Amino acid sequence: MATVALVDDDRNILASVSIALESEGYRVQTYTDGSSALQGLSQDPPDLAILDIKMPRMDGMELLRRVRQQSDMPVIFLTSKDEEIDELFGLKMGADDFIRKPFSQRLLVERVKAVMRRAQPRDGTAPKATDASKILERGQLKMDQERHTCTWQGEPVTLTVTEFLILFALAQRPGVVKSRNALMDAAYDDQVYVDDRTIDSHIKRLRKKFKVVDNSFDMIETLYGVGYRFKEM
Repeated sequence: MATVALVDDDRNILASVSIALESEGYRVQTYTDGSSALQGLSQDPPDLAILDIKMPRMDGMELLRRVRQQSDMPVIFLTSKDEEIDELFGLKMGADDFIRKPFSQRLLVERVKAVMRRAQPRDGTAPKATDASKILERGQLKMDQERHTCTWQGEPVTLTVTEFLILFALAQRPGVVKSRNALMDAAYDDQVYVDDRTIDSHIKRLRKKFKVVDNSFDMIETLYGVGYRFKEM
């Protein structure tokens, strides 16, 4: 049974969303503010977290920032705000999806299922011979789909589900340009709609993460007006 953490200061939303998720077989943890959620998420990590942005004591943005310091669990934002900057900032910080209030319970459940499918649990067992195609090596880059691990020059690079899928799509065919639409198809479920700037935000975050390991990292190239490609070795 997968566990979903729901963080929102609106108790009506906590109750109604919990019922909807539990009816689909999920175990639900609920928190009314970011501060208590941070402690709970650390002590009992869920498979996915749904965070409201505007909350007392600690808002969703700050909560996500702190979560990302120790975990790459999938995160969906809930917000009643209309400002585009919030969505872009949230995606840059590593959110996997964004849902605006008011929303239907069915929409939320489908988004949760979609993100869960992209983040299927990986066990720690050694890959079988038949799983060789799920391990990708491109020069100093190594990605293991089964374990959801990524290393550069032997050093681990922690990626969110979306970042992993985008990078995997690029690295599969070095030198081949991938349009933003192609990367959306690779990283998002058909029921999730994002715009071009969402992909741009993920690419910026990918580059930043690799530069922490190797400041000279320049393997993801931008072809303005066309898309992105992983540099040929």
